[in-house]
Amino acid sequence: MTDKIVVFVTVGNSKDAALNRQEPGEKRLAACANLLLGVASWYWWEGKVTEDQEVLLMIKTSRDRFAALEKEVLRLHSYAVPEVIALPIVEGFEELFELD
Repeated sequence: MTDKIVVFVTVGNSKDAALNRQEPGEKRLAACANLLLGVASWYWWEGKVTEDQEVLLMIKTSRDRFAALEKEVLRLHSYAVPEVIALPIVEGFEELFELD
């Protein structure tokens, strides 16, 4: 097990994705981020199932940077209840995750 995580963040469009990718990267809160366009999302909102096209950010970072990254994403995000989910990276090429 590593101390590295991948953080999933969905946003409504590429402009929002750029904000949520660029600023955390500049602050060294993320080693890298991937942008996946055209994600079909279904979720409960205001008592009904909603379907939207979203953009998914996959952000790679370390556990000790998650709280600061989450705070930055919440500051920049346009959703009232944004998705910010972290999953452990069990194995991976260590040099990919250099943050310093």
